[in-house]
Amino acid sequence: MITGLPDPALRFPRPLPLLVSMSDIATFARVKRPVVSTWRRRHPDFPAAVSENSGRPLFDGAQVTGWLIASGLGNAAPQELRSELALFGIIALRDRFTPWQLVETLGSLLCLRRLGGRPLADDGANASPISPPDAEADEALWSALLRRAERIDAEDDFVLRELRSIDATAAPLARLAEDLVESAYDERGAYEWLLAARSRLGLDSLAADAVAPELRSLLTQLTDLRVRLERGESLTLADPHARAGDLLAALLDDTEDRDRVTVLAADLDDRLTRITRRRFLLAGVSELDLDVQTGSDLEERFADPDIVVTQLPYRPGEDRSVLAALTELERVAYLLRPGCTALVLGPADALVDELKSTEAAQLRSALLRENFVESVIALPGGVLPFRPGYRPALWTLKRGPVREAEGLVLLADISSEQLTPGVRMRLAEDVLLWRAEGFRGLDGHDPRYGRVVPIADLDRAFGGPLTPPAPPASAIWSDKVTERPALIAEAEARLERATADTRTYEDERGPYRGAVMRRVGRLPKRTTLGKLITARRVTRLPGHRIDEKQLTRDGHHTVLGPEEITGERPVGDRRIDRLLLATAYERAALTEPGDVVYTLAPRLGVYVDHDGFSVVAFPARVLRVNADATRPLSPRVLAALLGAARGTARSPSAVRPARRIEDYQLPDLDPDEVLRFDALLAETERRERLLRAQSDALAEARRLTIAGLADGTLTLGEARTINRT
Repeated sequence: MITGLPDPALRFPRPLPLLVSMSDIATFARVKRPVVSTWRRRHPDFPAAVSENSGRPLFDGAQVTGWLIASGLGNAAPQELRSELALFGIIALRDRFTPWQLVETLGSLLCLRRLGGRPLADDGANASPISPPDAEADEALWSALLRRAERIDAEDDFVLRELRSIDATAAPLARLAEDLVESAYDERGAYEWLLAARSRLGLDSLAADAVAPELRSLLTQLTDLRVRLERGESLTLADPHARAGDLLAALLDDTEDRDRVTVLAADLDDRLTRITRRRFLLAGVSELDLDVQTGSDLEERFADPDIVVTQLPYRPGEDRSVLAALTELERVAYLLRPGCTALVLGPADALVDELKSTEAAQLRSALLRENFVESVIALPGGVLPFRPGYRPALWTLKRGPVREAEGLVLLADISSEQLTPGVRMRLAEDVLLWRAEGFRGLDGHDPRYGRVVPIADLDRAFGGPLTPPAPPASAIWSDKVTERPALIAEAEARLERATADTRTYEDERGPYRGAVMRRVGRLPKRTTLGKLITARRVTRLPGHRIDEKQLTRDGHHTVLGPEEITGERPVGDRRIDRLLLATAYERAALTEPGDVVYTLAPRLGVYVDHDGFSVVAFPARVLRVNADATRPLSPRVLAALLGAARGTARSPSAVRPARRIEDYQLPDLDPDEVLRFDALLAETERRERLLRAQSDALAEARRLTIAGLADGTLTLGEARTINRT
């Protein structure tokens, strides 16, 4: 490590402020654009604009970032705010440098800083990357940096080539590199943040092969890297198609024991190999334990791989070759030595789908017969964000499986699942227990997402799909499945009771008759909801802003928001604890029985809260009928008339409703007519409840029956209700 005082030539010139617009502020504060306008209006200490561009105010980015950190407003942590400000500094330099130049030069400067063991300069770490033109100072700075690179990286393994390929106009990038380190605390965090922003910088080619964080987490769990390192093992990680090194970097993120890790990688693109080499050096892998080759072969003489994680090179569907993908898979299999594990991500049409090509089917069958295919997993689409239509699959391989797994393979299909933490954990448990124990019969672990299949059966079904032939055994024999006949019988009993209740009600009340007739004479006088409120026949009450994080399913008070009122969420699905309501929302008032709750967003919705004691969540509001008014309304009648009011729909492109709810026109019915209308509405509600009970019971019985017949756990006997004709 080189120590000593910083070179005097590395003193940065005085910077100019980095200018950001109000939209930029909203972006890195992670809020909506109008929120910034509100901050500017309500907070006198909000930084003043320093200039204008086409009538838009521009602000000093450093001042705004400091204000956001001091005030605590916005949805971004202080570290993220500083990182976002640095990103805007990078974007501001895109008129001088290409995206590749920015990523390569900044990465090289970060690596130079790490190798040299000291900052790139003795000041300017808090400065903006935009500086006044000072050719002499830039030349001196860049010359000093080149001398340092020539001394530290004489063999050009990491940084020298990139720094030589650009002139002194890149001197502001040195200041920007210091900004990145300060926001991320070290060079590794700065480089990872820079690579995470590659698509925002316009480097789509570098982001095209990136996988979703959920898939990276699953691959890390399947390698069991952390547990193996905690046992004291020294491991060699390898990726023959490394690209920018994302998969191996995800493994390293899962452990701090990088002193016992060796990394082998290769890629055909020399630019990517140098990015990967810098990435792992900054991640803490020693130079002596790192080998990244340009080409298609790993340097196997360096070390034998213990864990191989790779993604087969992507090819568009029009020219994708199934045989080529399987050939690449075979090359990875040849890297395996006893005890080595490999995870290979590739196209589903080659790894799991039925094969039409005889040659491809022969190759895949040969790979299965080699007895190192541990599991075949069909993955959900969308785990490669840049290619949402690409269907991926995963093979896990192991040379020398346990005796109980010989001649068998685990087939799993999670293509219809989301890679939630629970799904990832259960799938990883399936594979890791299969890897450790193999098949143990009735006392073993039944996979939650797959079936254990003899390889001989797959070989006989030459070229057939590698998908589970039936639902997982754990699903078939779960309590939920074994209880289906009892649950169906219970639903049928509820149906019989509901049918009997309906018949009894009809016998007592007779058939439904609304006694509706055509009105003769003058139409009723029209009024508006606003006039009803002014006349105090109806009172309007506000809703309350409730934090979604404080809502549960087992609280004391029902929460009524737009989702419940419009029917998008069942009433009672969201509740709040009464003690929390009393302490955190002292001014929140509960509804009274009969209150009408309404919302205009995202569309008109009206709901009568017959039970009361609910909390109304903004933007929903309450209308309370005054029973002591001269011409009283009933809650049911008011809700029905509001729901049928004309001109309540909203144009798809409109930001606001066509009119305020106070302007909704309603007929001012006579009190006697209100009473008759209310009785009719109450009658229809009672009959609807009876019919809904029958419908719900019948739907439950139907759903359970279909599910049981679909997975083969149920069959049908003779029943008198089945039409045999």
